[in-house]
Amino acid sequence: MTVPAPIALLATAASESKVGERWHADRAQRALLLDLDGVLLDTRPVMQKAWWKVQEAHGVTIPFTDYERHLGREFSDIMQRLGIVDIDAVRRTYESESVAAAHLAHEFTGIVEVLHAFVAAGWLLGVVTSKHVDRAAPLLAHLGCPFATVRTPAGAGRAKPAPDPLLLALVDLGVDPAAAVYVGDMAVDQEAAARAGVAYVHAAWGYGQPTSPAPETVSAPRELLQLLPGTPFVEGSLV
Repeated sequence: MTVPAPIALLATAASESKVGERWHADRAQRALLLDLDGVLLDTRPVMQKAWWKVQEAHGVTIPFTDYERHLGREFSDIMQRLGIVDIDAVRRTYESESVAAAHLAHEFTGIVEVLHAFVAAGWLLGVVTSKHVDRAAPLLAHLGCPFATVRTPAGAGRAKPAPDPLLLALVDLGVDPAAAVYVGDMAVDQEAAARAGVAYVHAAWGYGQPTSPAPETVSAPRELLQLLPGTPFVEGSLV
């Protein structure tokens, strides 16, 4: 996909997007759901620091790259896959250090302006993450965006890759799955969206690779504007 350099022109790319075509004809209430890590915020420095603390405090020798391979799954699920025995103690250490290191996270360039553009166009925003609420809340607060729902493993249902958190978020919003898009960066995000009947867009600026069948992929947050055919957008503006 060739994307014009000035962000004000990005809405013209809608005709190139299969997902964008879907919204051109349907004017019903729409929802944009997003993963947190690797989509809204670059939290890798936070996760690295927290994992180093786990290694130090619990004598864990598993490298961060092994932990990172399972991102997108709930923490206990990752620990089981890594063969960690004392999951509760490790979780407490990891979560405490994550909250303390939250200031190391930073938003991806343009993501806040893009989200405000969706709100201005009448879309509802939601976050669906496998990060527990105590760690997600301070990170989302930095963005200052009007998220209408936030679904974490602390709520009802199974965690990703099950479809539950996506479907529950849409129940919160009163939006049909056919009128929603989920933006993720890991294979579990793609699987959860498919199982929920929600269109999936892969954020190539994130941490993982898509799986087959190849989904719609965008290389920068501003390319999400292709879902807003005909909607003007000026960088730094809320419209």
